[in-house]
Amino acid sequence: MTTVLAIYDRLAMALRAAAPELLPLLARLCFAGVLAGYYWSSALTKLEGPFTPSVGAYAQIFPRALEAAGYDASALGIWAWLVVLAGSYAEFILPALLILGAFTRLAALGMIGFIVVQSLTDIVGHGVDAGTIGRWFDTVPDALIVDQRALWLLPLVVVLSLGAGRISVDALLRHRRPFAGKPAVS
Repeated sequence: MTTVLAIYDRLAMALRAAAPELLPLLARLCFAGVLAGYYWSSALTKLEGPFTPSVGAYAQIFPRALEAAGYDASALGIWAWLVVLAGSYAEFILPALLILGAFTRLAALGMIGFIVVQSLTDIVGHGVDAGTIGRWFDTVPDALIVDQRALWLLPLVVVLSLGAGRISVDALLRHRRPFAGKPAVS
């Protein structure tokens, strides 16, 4: 039995030693495989041109306000236009930064904020039902908001906490700086 425990301890120590490098890479790979395409596809539906958001974009981001304006997006004003444009570009830029590992912690923080705002918009703006919102510890793991988005946030929290890892643009930038003390970019 002591031999089995010794092997287990050696494996656990090896995994613990590898975790700071392995987890960020796996988190970024998981994000790329599961969420990047989702966000890029969503962003493509929101833009008719480089600075022209679609009416659908306003409907996704400001559903109640657009309905109150009679579905006339121009009636929502410059602030709504800026928010929709920024949100649409964030859906392109933040996933790309995460995948490349460039300004990764900042990109992860931005995506966490994006998912929180997206969830609140679904709940408050679109008025999704309680089943879609879901709840934790209810033995039903398929709610689109609470269950699914908690899992979406996990790789982002890993990257926010540990940085991008060695295989990243951040690592290249860190090694090229003349003063490579504590990393400003990671």
